[in-house]
Amino acid sequence: MEYQPKGVCSRQIQFDVVDHKVKNVSFLGGCNGNLQGISRLIDGMDVDEAITRLDGIKCGFKSTSCPDQLAQALKEAAGQ
Repeated sequence: MEYQPKGVCSRQIQFDVVDHKVKNVSFLGGCNGNLQGISRLIDGMDVDEAITRLDGIKCGFKSTSCPDQLAQALKEAAGQ
């Protein structure tokens, strides 16, 4: 799936959901090292668990963050 995040530095999030598990997460733009770390940490994680862990994280004074936007993308993919 491709997702266009809103209100953050990254311009695109790509990922797969296989058997309700998050796979192959990649971000275009944003803080490269941090986003690679997040991508590796949630690889293979249950979609609902990833949403629970990432939803609501803020970046500085922004009302969202790249992890929060990934949670929004996962919600969309899961039909939530």
